[in-house]
Amino acid sequence: MADAKVIPFDDDRSRSRRRPARADGEAAAVRALPGPQQGPQGPEGDQEGPSLGEAGEAPGADAGAEGGAASGAGVGGGGWERRLAGGLAFLRRRITGDYEVDEFGYDEELTDQVLMSLIRPLYEKYFRVEVKGVENIPAEGGALIVANHSGTVPLDGLMMQVAVHDHHPAGRHLRLLAADLVFVLPIVNELARKAGHTLACAEDAERLLRAGEIVGVMPEGFKGIGKPFGERYKLQRFGRGGFVSTALRAGVPIVPCSIVGAEEIYPMIGNAKTLARVLGFPYFPLTPTFPWLGPLGALPLPTKWTIQFGEPIPTDSYAPEAAEDPMLMFNLTDQVREQIQHTLYKLLVQRRSVFF
Repeated sequence: MADAKVIPFDDDRSRSRRRPARADGEAAAVRALPGPQQGPQGPEGDQEGPSLGEAGEAPGADAGAEGGAASGAGVGGGGWERRLAGGLAFLRRRITGDYEVDEFGYDEELTDQVLMSLIRPLYEKYFRVEVKGVENIPAEGGALIVANHSGTVPLDGLMMQVAVHDHHPAGRHLRLLAADLVFVLPIVNELARKAGHTLACAEDAERLLRAGEIVGVMPEGFKGIGKPFGERYKLQRFGRGGFVSTALRAGVPIVPCSIVGAEEIYPMIGNAKTLARVLGFPYFPLTPTFPWLGPLGALPLPTKWTIQFGEPIPTDSYAPEAAEDPMLMFNLTDQVREQIQHTLYKLLVQRRSVFF
């Protein structure tokens, strides 16, 4: 199997530009991040920010008539032929290596055509996610989305990724900053990199933001996702405000995001700490169904979700040295946290039921 093309970031290449046609197996040139804007090289594994083709088509949509057939499959009597042709063209590109990944390992074509398609039924049919305020995410340029974290298993990040991709008018992609545990788990590691996630570190986040990407971070970390059910929707500590410092250095807006519904998918009533230490996990959840019902107990409850993106908080008016001001970072961190918490309470008051 031929190697995939490595496509580093490049602000000079427009999101609306179609990639040139290449012969099967031909290696693509590496495009580097803009020199003046590059931050220190960070870990691999990246987050959100694929480039779109002409008229919003995903990369690879121009690889012949068969390549674009998948997107318009249901129209006309030859819909199944187009679907078949599109599927065969996709397989050909995967086999020959005629597809692109960026320098972090993000595979936009695989994400759009396969991974998103696998997650979308869970998003649309199971959790029935309602999205509000998506217009608060900039249509272009970098932005840092800061969200609450919950649910015992980090499905909230995946649902937020689908929400941005499917509902934003510009069809933007979200690059999530993930904990190091994600990148040491077999299979999960590869899928995370292919889907655009990267290690939660300031260097990687700043590089992505300066390259004009939408980056998502959940500052509560394991304290948020592994908190007991009795503390649901009560935000945990937001660390030391590192995400604010990163946004200030990149000069991008901070978009608060509140997620309701994830807290109840796995009601965590206990934590087997000894077993967690043996397995190397930050916690081992005990829920009303897991591990008592075995694999069946691992199914999440079908709660009704709401994801609301709040008013962006601009940072481009601050001087470069503001990123080193601890008082400013504390104030902005507190402002973001309070805005998320206030919105959570408002959404909970408006919610009719956990499941409807």
